[in-house]
Order: sequence, then structure tokens, then C-alpha cells
Amino acid sequence: MIQVKDLKFQYPGSDSLTLKGLDFNIEQGEIFGFLGPSGAGKSTVQKILYKILSGYKGEVMVKNKALNKWGKDYFEQIGVGFELPNHYLKLTGKENLDLFASFYKLKSQRNLEQLFEQVDLLDALNKPVEAYSKGMKMRLNFIRAIQHDPDLIYLDEPTSGLDPVNAQKIKQLILELKAKGKTIFITTHSMHTADELCDRVAFIVDGEIRIIDSPQNLKTKYGKEAVNVKLKTGENQEFPLKELGCNTEFLQFIKQGEINRIHTMEATLDEVFINVTGKSLGV
Repeated sequence: MIQVKDLKFQYPGSDSLTLKGLDFNIEQGEIFGFLGPSGAGKSTVQKILYKILSGYKGEVMVKNKALNKWGKDYFEQIGVGFELPNHYLKLTGKENLDLFASFYKLKSQRNLEQLFEQVDLLDALNKPVEAYSKGMKMRLNFIRAIQHDPDLIYLDEPTSGLDPVNAQKIKQLILELKAKGKTIFITTHSMHTADELCDRVAFIVDGEIRIIDSPQNLKTKYGKEAVNVKLKTGENQEFPLKELGCNTEFLQFIKQGEINRIHTMEATLDEVFINVTGKSLGV
């Protein structure tokens, strides 16, 4: 779906490159995540891919066609959920979506009430957006990005500003879009979001990609092949996963008292990120 080779970009007036030769591919029907701290270059990559920024160097192919060869028809193919809501505040939610829908040759007539209901905004359908909370505006942002049924969806921090319940609803909708064959490119600094959603992730720091792999592979590679067992007495001990069922020390330990919890010792994505990049997402 997307092939990027040696992508470089420098903002006018800057003394250094923001993107320093990125290489990555995104497959059809994949949820691909760009993870990194603020200023790493995540949003710059997306802005190039949805044709807000030009003047880049390198090769970018989308659907086997060079990005710079695409015309206005490109925007029929993509949906964009920006990091910050950008709506017409005096218009209602419905009027906003009607306006943006008029820019596209819609493949089918979308049921706006159904879209609003999916993100729990049906009661706000006819309310002016200036009366929406930030979380409501983010949910409106999301359905605006998908209302024309695009094949390729770019989402910048899709769960930012959302409470846990609505964040989970958005995540579920993203997975449903993937199940329909949509290709989704997410930029985020939320490792938890990436872990739940992404088939593969790229760690980007200072305009460079440090590693690309699936979250599960990364957590396994940089964690321990072991389990930690904690008894209700407070005692806890680690045991290797290999031949755990035949490990006499493990069997003796779990007979000592009631088990409080057993969990694997795979690394978290946050721990992997720090291990690979030497930086935390807070910088």
C-alpha cells in the first residue's frame, strides 16, 4: 500500500533535517504505528503522506504510484484524523459532516446518525460544535475522517483527550475498519494504544527509525522468558518458561500457599522503547 525509501525533509529556516532518510513499508489491511516522543518527526511523516507538506527528498509510493504523481483524486482515497480538532464551531456536528462530505464523490450515502451513534454523539448531532467538549470534538474528528469510506486512513493521536470509555470505543472502531480491509497509519506516543492496535510499530527518535517489528515480537525479544509467581503470603519468585511444568522448584513453590498472581516477564513497549532508543517518551 505504502512504500517509503530514504525519506528526508527539512523545514524552511531550519539548520538540520527533521527526517533523516526513513525507510518503511505499510501493507494493505495493516495497522502500522509510528511511536516516538514529541518532535521526533511522527506528524511530519504523516503530513507528507497526506500531501500537506511538499519539498521532501526520497521516494514515496502509494498504491504503486508515486505520491507526487497523484492529483486531487488522492484525497478520495484517504481519510485524515488530525491531532487537534479543526471544525467550524458555529455549525452543528451534522452540518460539519455534511460540508466535508460535499468535498468527496461518496461511494455510498453514509448514514450520519449511525456514524454519530458509533462514537456516542447522537445526542449532539444538531448541537453547535462550539458547545462540544474536547473529547466530543475528537470523536467528531474521527467520524469525519472515515465518512467517505477511504481505503487508507491516517490517524494522529486518535485517543488523545478521550476518557477511557470513549478511547476504547475508538480503538474498537479502528479494529473494525481493519477487519474491512482498511489500511491504517497511526502516530502516537501512547505505547498502550499501539500495543492494543498495531500489527507493526516503528520507533522514531530525532528523525530516524530505530526499529520496526510487531509489538509482541519486541516485548518478547527484550523481555525475559520467565514467569513471576506471587503467593498471597507476599512471597514471589521467578521461574524460566522452558519446561515450566516439569520444574520441581516451581511445583514446590506453588504448593506453599495460595497463588495471588502469575504473569510473564515480557517487557512492556515503554521498556522496549527505552532499551532500543535510550530515551523515554517524556523527552
